[in-house]
Amino acid sequence: MNYFKYKNAIFSLLASTLILTACSNKTTSTRAILVQKEESAQKTKMKEELGKVLFFDKNLSKNRTQSCATCHNPEAGFVDDRDNGISKMASLGDDGHSLGDRQAPSATYAMFSPVFHYDKKKKKYIGGQFWDGREGTLALQAGGPPTNPIEMGMPSIELTVKRLKENAYYLSIFKDIYGEDIFKSAKKAYTAMTDSIEKFEMTKEFAPFDSKYDRFLEGKYDLSPLEDLGRTLFFSNNNNSCATCHVLKGEDKKGETFTNYEYHNIGTPINHALRAVNGVNAIDNGLLNNPAVTNETEKGKYKVPSLRNVAVTAPYMHNGVFKELKTVVEFYDKYNNKERVLNPETNKIWDNPEVKETISIKELKAKKQNERKINALVAFMKLLTDKRYEHLIEK
Repeated sequence: MNYFKYKNAIFSLLASTLILTACSNKTTSTRAILVQKEESAQKTKMKEELGKVLFFDKNLSKNRTQSCATCHNPEAGFVDDRDNGISKMASLGDDGHSLGDRQAPSATYAMFSPVFHYDKKKKKYIGGQFWDGREGTLALQAGGPPTNPIEMGMPSIELTVKRLKENAYYLSIFKDIYGEDIFKSAKKAYTAMTDSIEKFEMTKEFAPFDSKYDRFLEGKYDLSPLEDLGRTLFFSNNNNSCATCHVLKGEDKKGETFTNYEYHNIGTPINHALRAVNGVNAIDNGLLNNPAVTNETEKGKYKVPSLRNVAVTAPYMHNGVFKELKTVVEFYDKYNNKERVLNPETNKIWDNPEVKETISIKELKAKKQNERKINALVAFMKLLTDKRYEHLIEK
């Protein structure tokens, strides 16, 4: 072999070696990424399973009588369906007598609410959890009720974590997921607890998107004439104002949660029946109760709720003041229909708004609705009920 042939052979061999090494390294790197993804998926699954157990654990309340599921019953649209003698207007605390002044919102589809923030372009607050967005994420929201004195009533984070440590399963699974030292810090253990509850609340169990409306979009359900009219009216800003606040993605878009996550004051009146029982005697400032909000123009505003499962999660408004979904539609119509002067549930003139100076008049502006249109809108909203809850709809 002459020098040049020998040199070329060496270069060829070196090139092949480099290629093989690169390919090997690439394969190893790909395998490592796949392993990391699999491990991450497994850990997420473990968190979801732990979160589900925590969600139903009554031992995490002071008197061991109340869990997350008590006020967010998965069999009832993840709301509090206990009567409590006040027609489900507010939740009874673990102490057996404390009552809040607001209704527990449904936990269904809550995972899609953005982190609480101020949108400079819209000049509006967006997202967050609770009616006033005071917690930015589901995990932070999950951390509120256990130590709230009128809810689950635990005196402190430390004592809540002590309850966790009573359970051998928690001692083991928390360490498996979050590390051997997780219980050395009560704050870290409590945060881990809320993280797992959040992961559970982000599962498909809370947002299956399998309602009749979703099936209609897939060509698997035929709308009745009344439902079809309701759909047309709902998405038409020329007829009413529903779509102004309750549509985010657009007409007939898959994955619509039927809220734009903004905050508005629609003039909801005080729930005097609830106030008579809970003893509250103060104006509910709504969004202004959020520590991050100081502008008085936000007073009396509440987060626009998702309409998913709205037909099975009565009563309505942040304070449960209305019993029927049809009443809510008629309440909206009163702003545009001079003939709509009576509350059909009381047969009296509509009560004054609790906070009148910040009502979203522009967003509420619409054409007046007749009886058929009112019924059509209700029929459409019934379509937004998850399949598992369809049996709860009153025909």
